[in-house]
Amino acid sequence: MARTKAEIDLLREVADLEGTPKGAYNIRKNGKLDSRNSTENIQIVTKEDKPGIDIYIKPGTKRQSVHIPVIITETGLDELVYNDFHIGADCDVVIVAGCGIHNDGTKKSQHDGVHTFYVGENSKVQYVEKHYGEGEGTGERIMNPETVVYLEKGASIQLDTTQLRGVDSTKRYTKIVAKEDAEAVVTEKLLTHGRQKATSEMDIYLAGEGATGRVISRSVAQDDSEQVFYPRMIGDAPGFGHVQCDAILMGRAKIQSIPAIVANDPDAQLVHEAAIGRIAGDQLLKLMTLGLTEEEAEEEILNGFLR
Repeated sequence: MARTKAEIDLLREVADLEGTPKGAYNIRKNGKLDSRNSTENIQIVTKEDKPGIDIYIKPGTKRQSVHIPVIITETGLDELVYNDFHIGADCDVVIVAGCGIHNDGTKKSQHDGVHTFYVGENSKVQYVEKHYGEGEGTGERIMNPETVVYLEKGASIQLDTTQLRGVDSTKRYTKIVAKEDAEAVVTEKLLTHGRQKATSEMDIYLAGEGATGRVISRSVAQDDSEQVFYPRMIGDAPGFGHVQCDAILMGRAKIQSIPAIVANDPDAQLVHEAAIGRIAGDQLLKLMTLGLTEEEAEEEILNGFLR
């Protein structure tokens, strides 16, 4: 299927795609199904009661992937979709999502998505989600993702979320419920600039004995942008939880980092850390002595921080 340059660029940015993905995939473009492929072990079905899809992954499926990117190139489009993942026991899969908006118009373009994961016993899931915006128009590019994960006994999820450019406003909510011996690891990377605003809230419930949860958030706020982080780790059973938030401030930007730990069981071990500050002067000086300009040195430091 022939694609415009904007569509090709968006798919590359949000899903690292240079063409048709291998295996199972569902590409949504401008509010409609663009293309889809199911496999023997991964079935993708359109919902009948509301916009979105159901993804069914058979028990025992290993070393397979599914791509479900969304791209928008129309100004004024506003959509809400619901995607549910039903992952059987003893799986090991990679799910690549993400949304890219190219807006050259004057009206806002917005994508809101609710992703719900039901992860079977002893299954392992890596979920990669990238958000990206571009375009010469004055219309806003808005994305509001909601991710809900239910981990059965011994299951694990590695949730990698990235938003590095071009999104004017985002409100992200993540909820994970981890049963006995389940593990949840959330890695969040975020850069805002201009007058962009970003809010990220998380509720990680350690609901079963031996459950573990880790949140690693790294962000950079430039210019007049604003960010608010509110990760909450709730220990309802004996387990271990760790929340780490690191942020760099530039220009006149503002960041609030409000980590919370709640122990409802005497054997819940919970730790949180938060740090906000500017780029250290000695870091800039060291790179500038190697021949970089101040701007180039800042860019190198930021790329390393958000890597």
